[in-house]
Amino acid sequence: MTALLLFLGGLAALVVGADLLVRGASKLALGFGISPLVVGLTIVAFGTSAPEMAVSVGAVLEGKTDIAIGNVVGSNVFNVLFILGLSALIVPLVVNVQLIRQEVPIMIGASLLLLLLGLDGRVSAWEGAMLVVLLAVYTVFLVLQSRRETQAAQDEFAAEMPPLDAQSWDARLPVQLLMIGVGLAALVFGSQWLVEAAVTFAKAMGVSDLVIGLTIVAAGTSMPEVAASITAAVKGERDIAVGNVVGSNTFNILGCVGLSGLASGDAGLLLSQAVLNFDLWVMLAVALACLPVFLTGREIARWEGAVFLLYYAAYVGYLILAAQQHDLLGTFSTAMLSFVLPITVITLVVSVLRKPGGLA
Repeated sequence: MTALLLFLGGLAALVVGADLLVRGASKLALGFGISPLVVGLTIVAFGTSAPEMAVSVGAVLEGKTDIAIGNVVGSNVFNVLFILGLSALIVPLVVNVQLIRQEVPIMIGASLLLLLLGLDGRVSAWEGAMLVVLLAVYTVFLVLQSRRETQAAQDEFAAEMPPLDAQSWDARLPVQLLMIGVGLAALVFGSQWLVEAAVTFAKAMGVSDLVIGLTIVAAGTSMPEVAASITAAVKGERDIAVGNVVGSNTFNILGCVGLSGLASGDAGLLLSQAVLNFDLWVMLAVALACLPVFLTGREIARWEGAVFLLYYAAYVGYLILAAQQHDLLGTFSTAMLSFVLPITVITLVVSVLRKPGGLA
């Protein structure tokens, strides 16, 4: 019961902390005359990934590297399969092709880079620094690119973040700085509570820190992305709904893994054999799956959202069966590889070929 309360308290602190951080930083940026589009592409997108960063770095500092890497990998899988799947199931998401052709390849490139860096079983401090530098370059690129965006794109983000009202309670600089400070503190304490509770759960359930990181912690730290994407989908703001997920995945790899690698010092961020043999490949496969899905008529249809959700359920089911070394593991794996995956691939190929303009 204590662990459950600690987990729920940590999760609440992460969600509230991320919200305060994003609100404070957004108001501060708007107060200095930065456009809503730039704020949306940088502060809001990265702010929703702040819980993942806090938990991963905190886990590394406590020596729980499996939770750190499991949180990032699990969050990326959760973001695409669960969040986009659920969002598309509620409202089919019409996707801006130009956005997808840029952001998805960058996400795939980041996923592939992490896989290559981890082949030796760890992400060293200098490799972590390289990832952080790449994140800085990516952020600068987004800011420069935003200056060439159309008025429609500017209006879309402005609707999410209206101009700062000088009479509002959060228009003053001290209030904005206080929100940022309290948000950061909540993230720090929330991450500590969540990691501590996750370790307790792992011991009680007889499963590894890695499985807990890939499932419970990953889903918990992705709650800001869930709220942001579903809200945007319901409002019809399709680019924000999809861009939030894809941008957060890129930030998780470059920012969370990069800072975790730096925090690990000389030892480096260690990657278990299970992550190298399975989970990193699943993360890369999920990233690659976005391309054909998005190209089928330039939308994520409801049936594709349902497939995403089913695959996430299958992924979690596999992790649980593997952790328990259950007798059904072999049958489950055979069914997925022999029937479910081939049928899905064939369906996607047929959809691409049948829908006019799908590959345009």
